Amino acid sequence: MRILVLGAGALGGYFGARLLEAGAELAFLVRPKRQAQLRREGLSVRCPALGAWCRPVTALLAGEVRPGWDVVLLSCKAYDLEAAIESIRPVVGPETAILPVLNGLSHIDTLREAFGEAAVLGGLAKIRATLAPSGEVRNLSNWRYLTFGEMDGRMTPRVEALAALARRGGIEAQAVPDIRAAMWAKLVHLGTVAAGTVLLRGSTGQIARAPGGVAFMHRLLERNIAIAAAHGVAMPPGFEAEYRAMLADPAGSYTASMLRDLEQGGRIEADHILGYLLAAARRAGVEEELHALTYLHAKTYEERRAEEKVQRDKDPGRAA
Repeated sequence: MRILVLGAGALGGYFGARLLEAGAELAFLVRPKRQAQLRREGLSVRCPALGAWCRPVTALLAGEVRPGWDVVLLSCKAYDLEAAIESIRPVVGPETAILPVLNGLSHIDTLREAFGEAAVLGGLAKIRATLAPSGEVRNLSNWRYLTFGEMDGRMTPRVEALAALARRGGIEAQAVPDIRAAMWAKLVHLGTVAAGTVLLRGSTGQIARAPGGVAFMHRLLERNIAIAAAHGVAMPPGFEAEYRAMLADPAGSYTASMLRDLEQGGRIEADHILGYLLAAARRAGVEEELHALTYLHAKTYEERRAEEKVQRDKDPGRAA
């Protein structure tokens, strides 16, 4: 199977390495700086479950890629989707499957408009990975889940073959008939943890130890579950109990990647996760004040970040 992975960061680098290990004919579509690093040092991945891995990889720039790929794996952030579409547009053929593992749901319609309904799979990743300053991809836990499927619910040869290949590489991969429900379940989970940890600036355990923290997080979870239900998706059995327990654990160390991005001064997916859930709450008639507050908090950060960038551009010597 010929697979093109857009990006070689935390998600793309990790899943690409595992698919290479399984025997895929695979290349990474990257920017010039990352290409130079990969060509010089190879791709390094570290994972508690699978150990250390390092090998040379094929790293290509946009102008170097040609059509003929079976799967294009999109592992970009949601705010980079438009640029990603333009990068892969020349290489997507009539038989190419596009597998996005972006957060949220709004990207599905955007991709379908660009490439047609038949080309676009639904997908999600469950992994706690980061790209270290050295360029090493680090999986911070045993999570290495990749779930995907046809948006129309069919179990096709292409999704079954991809799932089998991924499992050979050590990925906990599953092709499912109702990927939309799985994506909603992830959005409920991620939307709760992102909203809570970004707004309160702490891990789930730190929030749980604070007065009223558990009740606040449980209220967020309940409202996100209600939003999904109003859009026709019920959470799977045991879902609520599992996440209520996780959010109540005073020893928990879980933070959303959005918080890590924010603390590093980076871009965040405010619109694609928090804004999407706020709009969905309004459509569903679910109490929205918590979602409005968390979205306001994230958008205020974005305004501050933009203002500080303007000041740095005016005065390059100014401290960040």
